[in-house]
Formats: sequence, C-alpha cells, structure tokens
Amino acid sequence: MIYAGIDIGSITAKAALIKDNQLLGTHVIATGYDPINAGIKVFDALLKKTKLSKNQISAIISTGYGRSSVSFADKTLTEIICHGTGAHFINPEIRGIIDVGGQDSKAIFLNKSGQVENFAMNDKCAAGTGRFLEVMAKALEVDLEQLGDFSLKADKPLKISSICTVFAESEVISMIAGQEKRENIIAGIHESAAARVAILANKIKIKEPVMMTGGVAKNKGMVKALEKRLGFNLIVGGLAQENGAIGAAVLASRL
Repeated sequence: MIYAGIDIGSITAKAALIKDNQLLGTHVIATGYDPINAGIKVFDALLKKTKLSKNQISAIISTGYGRSSVSFADKTLTEIICHGTGAHFINPEIRGIIDVGGQDSKAIFLNKSGQVENFAMNDKCAAGTGRFLEVMAKALEVDLEQLGDFSLKADKPLKISSICTVFAESEVISMIAGQEKRENIIAGIHESAAARVAILANKIKIKEPVMMTGGVAKNKGMVKALEKRLGFNLIVGGLAQENGAIGAAVLASRL
C-alpha cells in the first residue's frame, strides 16, 4: 500500500510517497499564486516520476499553510506534527527540530517516540523566516540561493539592529549606500535572522541532536549563524525541504 503526503508552503509545494515504511520519492515545485493548482501539480509530477497512478494511493494527508486547498486529501494536519514525524522517520535519534520556512519559523521538541512534546512558533512577523531573507536578497540584488555563499566570505559581519523586516531593509539600504561589503551585510542579515530563531529554540529548551528542516536549511550561511547562536551543530539532510511532506505521508500510512 502506498501513501502520500503533500505540503503546501508559502513559497514551495512538496509531495512525498511512502510504501512499506520506505520513501519512494519526493518532488518540489514553486507554489505560485494558486495553492490549489500547486497541490495538484506537485502530486501529479511525483506520480509521473515514480510511474504510479492515483488509484494506487491508499491515503493522502496534506499539511502546510495551504493544506486546506488540497481538496483530494483524506485529512489535513499541522506542520508541527508532520515535521516531527518526518524528522523521526529520517533519523529516530532526533530530539529537536528547527524549521525555517517561507512564512514562519518553528522550534519543536520531540520525545523518544518522535511525538511532539513542546514547540514554539513565530507566525506574527517575517523576521527570522525565508520571507525576511527573500526581501534582503532583493535589496542587495543577489539571488536568494547565493546568500549562503556570500555570507561565508564575510570578514566582519555587520549588525542589523531592527527587529522589523521593513526597518531592517532600510538599514541594509543605508549600508549599501555607505559602500559596506555585500558579504558583511549578508552575514549580518543571517545573524539577525538566527537570533530570532534561537529565541524560539531557547524558549522550549531544545536539546541535541537537532535537525534543521525547511527550505532555508539549504542556506549554509543561515545554518552557520544558527549554530553559532545555539552553540551546537545542526543536522541538515538532503531532504530538509521535503521533511513536512514526508511526515505527512508517514502519518497517512497510520490512518
């Protein structure tokens, strides 16, 4: 029996398939302005990739901010539960998760069984999220995917004092006008974002080993800044972005 998980995030839509407690495959696309269509497209693309048909799928769970838009799902669940399940599926030793997505950031504490014991979430402000980094990348005229590489070349990270994304952007624009090195500005941006996320982790007294999930986990500069702030190394796997969808698929197998 084959089970599917679909995670509709603010920036990307992800899908995963599970069979006999083994991962069959995953797929990621941009969400765009239409989360309903994104859910259909990412699911169809994964079925095509794995050479499966819809009638072979026994159950589907959707998650993410656009989870309600997946009308063909059997059930919807929160990202908290799905990320916890996904991380435990990938590595049962994991006790903490830091998920930095496009719209929000989360710190999650798991018990030995992979169940969520506690969590903290930043969903009221863009600071410390993928959206924050996206705004800064645009101001600096740098591709979002290149932020991490630029950051690692910094020799003196600059301090971004503003908590608000709008005011922080103004700070960055002033630094650009002052001809500060782009690498140092970007490193400062990562340290500012990491400070916001670390507050969540410290709030729930997160413990190692900790996995970082979400699309921002691909940003090496952000990972480094978080590790520096937290005082320990983060585990970042190749499926960090798809983790929520994987968790949803695992949970679909338990319906």
